[in-house]
Amino acid sequence: MSLSEIIIELPAEHEKNIFGQFDAYAKKIERTLHVTLIARDGSVKILGEERFVDKARRILEQLTQLSERGNEITEQNVDYAISLVFEDKEDRMVEIDKEIICHTLQGKPIKPKTLGQKKYVDSIRKQMITFGLGPAGTGKTYLAMAMAITAFKNNEVSRIILTRPAIEAGEKLGFLPGDLQSKIDPYLRPLYDALYQIMGAESFIKNSEKGLIEVAPLAYMRGRTLDNAFIILDEAQNTTPAQMKMFLTRIGFGSKVVVTGDSTQKDLPAGAISGLDVAVNVVKNIDDIAVCNLTSKDVVRHPLVQKIVKAYEEFEKSEKKGTRIKNKRRR
Repeated sequence: MSLSEIIIELPAEHEKNIFGQFDAYAKKIERTLHVTLIARDGSVKILGEERFVDKARRILEQLTQLSERGNEITEQNVDYAISLVFEDKEDRMVEIDKEIICHTLQGKPIKPKTLGQKKYVDSIRKQMITFGLGPAGTGKTYLAMAMAITAFKNNEVSRIILTRPAIEAGEKLGFLPGDLQSKIDPYLRPLYDALYQIMGAESFIKNSEKGLIEVAPLAYMRGRTLDNAFIILDEAQNTTPAQMKMFLTRIGFGSKVVVTGDSTQKDLPAGAISGLDVAVNVVKNIDDIAVCNLTSKDVVRHPLVQKIVKAYEEFEKSEKKGTRIKNKRRR
């Protein structure tokens, strides 16, 4: 084991952003790579094993470039920079950051934050139909919404249609009070939340009244032909095969479709087959249709969410393995 020591420049005005509050990010890099970071007078000394010192240097250089581009460094940025360095892909981090889809009402840029998210956004841009599959927190719906609003504002489509199956998340809510819109609104709330953040409530209401933005349960799609529209089907894992076939055959000329879902979070009755699982197998080899699989690496919520998703993935793998072993013994 050869010990090494290098000094790299780190502009003082970016040090706090890169090192984090109470040097939390610097400590994470030190723990992960078993190195020591010493910041002083616009530079950082890195001490440790030679190969890990080089990795720490590359991580800090990527985070510095992100900071210099005006980004607030988050724990997700640090975790992702570390993972990319171990895959020798760290140069892609700044490349991802350059692509801005649009801005929120508060002026915050919306952009992909991982390689998986960039591939997803590129597929939406290039293909007529994109399936975005992955766990919670990977930005499936939010990025699709940003792409839809951008296409609408650029007059690439004449309307936006957002839909999802109206099904309870494992609970029976009984009869809900109010008119029809009041009854279906709770199921569509995640779509409204994204719309309000990106477009603003006033703009959404105005365009909604004109029929240019429509948020409706999947059942309302039957019998329609949707031309020149950007259509998003959210929570598609809760569709039946018949519903999914109905939806995919509504698409008209000049339309773009994004289907999002997480096969591990089905709310269908026990034993029911998901329309999403069937559809992916049926259409995966058709031209102009892309299937993007996002993973726990693409989770951009709180780092704890990423750990939870990964823990569930490992648990489900072990459960399947145990089931296969039991079945072999029975034979």
